[in-house]
Amino acid sequence: MLFNSIGFLIFFPTVVLLYYLLPHRARYLWLLAASWYFYMQWNALYILLLLFCTVVTYVSGLVLEKLKNAGETDHGRIRRRRVCVLAVSLGIGLGLLGIFKYADFAMLNLNRVLSILHLQPIVWKYSIALPVGISFYTLQVMGYLIDVYRGEIYAERNFFRYALFLAFFPQLVAGPIERSRNLLVQLYTPKRFDWENLRRGALLMLWGFFLKMVIADRAAVIVNTVYGEPGKYEGFLVMAATFFFAIQIYCDFYGYSVIARGAARVLGIELTDNFNAPYFSQSVKEFWRRWHISLSGWFRDYLYIPLGGNRRGTLRRQANLLVVFAASGLWHGASLAYVAWGLLNGFWQIVEELLQYIKDTLRRICGVGDRADVFCGRLVKRVITFGLICLAWVFFRAGDFSDAFLMLRDMLRFDWIAIFDGSIFALGVEREYLRILCAAILLLAYMDYRKYKGADMAAALLGQRWWFRILAEVGLLLVILLFGCYGVEYDTSEFIYFQF
Repeated sequence: MLFNSIGFLIFFPTVVLLYYLLPHRARYLWLLAASWYFYMQWNALYILLLLFCTVVTYVSGLVLEKLKNAGETDHGRIRRRRVCVLAVSLGIGLGLLGIFKYADFAMLNLNRVLSILHLQPIVWKYSIALPVGISFYTLQVMGYLIDVYRGEIYAERNFFRYALFLAFFPQLVAGPIERSRNLLVQLYTPKRFDWENLRRGALLMLWGFFLKMVIADRAAVIVNTVYGEPGKYEGFLVMAATFFFAIQIYCDFYGYSVIARGAARVLGIELTDNFNAPYFSQSVKEFWRRWHISLSGWFRDYLYIPLGGNRRGTLRRQANLLVVFAASGLWHGASLAYVAWGLLNGFWQIVEELLQYIKDTLRRICGVGDRADVFCGRLVKRVITFGLICLAWVFFRAGDFSDAFLMLRDMLRFDWIAIFDGSIFALGVEREYLRILCAAILLLAYMDYRKYKGADMAAALLGQRWWFRILAEVGLLLVILLFGCYGVEYDTSEFIYFQF
């Protein structure tokens, strides 16, 4: 069931209404049943995998806590047992993810190696469908188990409450990847109906639908036209498609996250804000502090720091950085192009550090002050950062090396005439709709700039007079209804991150 579907527009109000009508003790059970039903709308068999993962990690958490509280004096023995339980439970989770997501990828690359060695390839006739959301809830339960092992969170004893933590429908299939310290703790507190939560949650959902249906789905038409036929388009048109893909993936994923936060807020639950105006970043490092915040934080806390973080010298820190970004790329998709995308983002940061070191050294030698913080300096850094991010996006969108290099080659064949001859209007979006798309992007840029500066635009709007709030909300709704992508020419579009 997609957020941008008629089914969800019926499902969500029904869930909310019954949630607040039921007694407090039954509300989390109702949310669990609704979440399982929501997940089963993709494929009813997927619930079996989710239940298996829930049972295994629930029991593992209890065992980890029981061993920690055991009265034995042999602490070394207890620690070894706890490490063994953690390793087995994490291995099961990673094993399931590996089977469903990486089996085909592994066999393909193994056969390539065998071919190089002139050995007989392995016949692999299986095609395994990737369960929706498995990458997200696998990381969420792994984080929970590690937190229990570290003693940073209690092991949840109520199985149904723990199952809700894993299956909570607003964030189940595409995040944000919630920490147990945030979501699990909130599920303990009975939620009362609050008009402020309803108003703010509905406004967030409306903004999310605008991002998805008016910007992301419209930009996708241009992107799919150009990237769907590598080698056909050149220069400006490839650059334009890459720009629109940067906008598409941001508005698609950000839109999902905002709708998820809004839906949870209506239910009295606060989810992590997954994006913080990333395209206003002045460096790639800053970009990754603002993009997919829950995933970046997960890799930082559970991979980068355990690898040594920045405590073991510059070279080790940079190696750890590349390992983390390679893992992030592989998490996004079973393709070497995704790994290249991740490594490229890590490489940009290493280059930035090197340039900053050279700059600081020259400044000390020459005694020159830093003028990069003036408006022009900040603007230049933002443009360069956006350009580097877009270059990496080429590998992400192309999906394989051959198409990515083909798009990069065609991008260099710049044709100035294409800027003025109207070629861009032949990419599937009519002139008036392209203007609306550009106007919507400008509105997004303004809202993100205000957010970058620390403003809470939802609170600012809700603080206005009632007639102004209604006018703004109705206006946004009309824009979605009039200019959103839906109807006979467009299928209901899945969110991009559902495939991961």
